[in-house]
Amino acid sequence: MGGGVATAKWLVGEGADLTVTDLKDKKYLEPSLEKLKNLEIKYVLGKHKKEDFLNNGVIVINPDVPADNKFVNLARENGKQIENELTLFFKYAVYKTAIGITGTRGKTTTTNWIGAILKNAGREVAVLGNDPEKPFLSEINNCTKDTIAVIETPSYQLEIMGESGLAPHVAVITNLYQDHLARHKTMENYALTKANIFKNQKRDDFLILNKNNKWTRFFIDLKPKSKVTFSSAEALPKFNQEEFIRQYGHHNLVNFLTAASACLALGISGEEILKATTLLPQIKFRQELVYRKDGLQIYNDTAATSPEATIVALERFSKRGQKLILITGGTDRELDFKKWSEVVKKFLASDNLVFLSGSATEKMKKELGWKIDEFGSLEECFQSAISKAKKEEGVTIVFSPSSKSFEKFKNEFDRGEKFNNLVKDLRQVEL
Repeated sequence: MGGGVATAKWLVGEGADLTVTDLKDKKYLEPSLEKLKNLEIKYVLGKHKKEDFLNNGVIVINPDVPADNKFVNLARENGKQIENELTLFFKYAVYKTAIGITGTRGKTTTTNWIGAILKNAGREVAVLGNDPEKPFLSEINNCTKDTIAVIETPSYQLEIMGESGLAPHVAVITNLYQDHLARHKTMENYALTKANIFKNQKRDDFLILNKNNKWTRFFIDLKPKSKVTFSSAEALPKFNQEEFIRQYGHHNLVNFLTAASACLALGISGEEILKATTLLPQIKFRQELVYRKDGLQIYNDTAATSPEATIVALERFSKRGQKLILITGGTDRELDFKKWSEVVKKFLASDNLVFLSGSATEKMKKELGWKIDEFGSLEECFQSAISKAKKEEGVTIVFSPSSKSFEKFKNEFDRGEKFNNLVKDLRQVEL
């Protein structure tokens, strides 16, 4: 149920007569049910019944449920109101204005950096949607009439945004690459889902796009009603891009300029934006430096759930002049690893690649054509990488899976926490 716990609590708190239905059984859902035990809720578990979708006026769907689910379609065909966490937030939260950020890569960093810039400029800000411990509706009552809601909006939250009539004042699409094709089937369907973030915008709203992404023309051809701008450094004449790239990497320069464009749309000055560059937070699990000692650096990039994300990491860390070791592998989601394999061959020797077993790993190995051992656990991968690192001075280990993690972990965040625990164990051994 995940974020559904916060949704259920909020709905009951608002006086809803609530039925919760889930295909998972009671035993699987026990941790979530425990959090809801004192609330008056009717449960239908291990199955869905048509009457639940026909006898209730509002159907609130969880992220795991596609908008074209047959039961959701049944409700839609019978005139039921279809909602999810995001649409409920837009309809019922009290806030001054909203910025919505979506895209395949960089949306979490961009979201957090927009929040940091706005806070540094003295604005009241709520950063939402990128912390699994803080679902949208758990934070809804913390917003006020002065709050700028900065909301990361993944594609599954946007599936019904187009039919909702809702839109943020400032919409940001960081980029679009192959991802989530198991759900969206085609890249065009995926792009159309992302486009829902601006579908209902008006003339005085803003849409910020990445002019260097090949899908930007697709979005422009949909004829947005809002003011379309592109991220650029033109409004920041004193901005030292080379120094920023050295510190954060080129991909984060793009993220920062995107964040700056969103803030400019809200009237934040270029001077205020530049002041915030010294305060930008390190984003957890996004090329996060988790260890540095005696020439060894370890980065946790568990949020790299696509080949393109790991390509960005390799391009960044290959320029450090150090030996680079990559830990990668995970669950396949019908992604193409051809370009990934070309970049891996460019920057890595086969001995510096450590594979975590999984369905995506098999595709990676096939593309590379290299005979490389794989390990069944993250701990074995980590120990292998450390063993390789000890052979010479000046080594960077990057954990960048290039894929999801359903075969071994709850999600990429669980995967990232387990990797950080291995790093903590390394420190304790040294002590």
